[in-house]
Amino acid sequence: VLSLLVPLRPEGPLGSKQVLVAALTPAQKNKLKEAGGTFKDDDDINDVASMAGVNLSEESANILATNSITVGAVTHSCKDEAFLSYAILQRKMLEIGETLRVSQVIPEVVNYVSHAAQQRLQNILEKVSQVAQQKNITFKDNNYEQSSDVRTQLKFFEQLDQLEKQRKEEQEREILLKAAKSRARQEDPEQLRLKQKAKEMQQQELAQMRQREANLTALAAIGPRKKRKDSPEGRGVSVMVSPSLSGGPASSGSRPTRQRITRVNLRDLLFCLENERFTSRSHFLYKGFLK
Repeated sequence: VLSLLVPLRPEGPLGSKQVLVAALTPAQKNKLKEAGGTFKDDDDINDVASMAGVNLSEESANILATNSITVGAVTHSCKDEAFLSYAILQRKMLEIGETLRVSQVIPEVVNYVSHAAQQRLQNILEKVSQVAQQKNITFKDNNYEQSSDVRTQLKFFEQLDQLEKQRKEEQEREILLKAAKSRARQEDPEQLRLKQKAKEMQQQELAQMRQREANLTALAAIGPRKKRKDSPEGRGVSVMVSPSLSGGPASSGSRPTRQRITRVNLRDLLFCLENERFTSRSHFLYKGFLK
């Protein structure tokens, strides 16, 4: 042990340091490393950062700052595309500006109006879709009973009108057939007109019968309609199955999910325009009521 403590190079401090480090046990060496006895790795990192022109202390302060806005911010430059046609919108703006003595419109103003129109249409469509979706909501209550069905009543009246129309057509047909069978030698112009009309009616009925027979023959030649089988490739787009429940990405017994379609009509649009402050008395709203 005493021989290990004897310096091999007593003339310099470097030799004594190397001998002392070599004389330490492995546990003491680990403690020395944990205590930061060597700074070789840190010095290498600082040298590389200084050569690259990066200040590590400043970057660490920016990252650790709680109110820093620049951390994680990504800026992309996108081309500004107009929603409406630039030429048509500019011409329309110049036509309106002639009454106000405006002879020139800069491109920034045209783009601004185009974006405003796009935002306005988007807001209107959102409101109209919300109004249209309320029609699909069914309010059912067991305490109330249905007293009348307007749809069934209207359907009954339509059937009555069809029966009345069919009865009149049958009467007219009988009159025409009687006029066509008459063999009078001296016929008045009214009788001749009825005969001509009866002949045209018979030709029309014959053409309809031929068309019906041709359609039936074509359907018989084609055969019965085959049910289309859903392929697994086409079904995989709309089927939503949990892999944890089915054990895989798709399941054969799953059903495709149907996308609900909301239909918007003119009445929904007029309702939204009527409830808005700026369009409640507009000419566009009044024109819509006249349609």
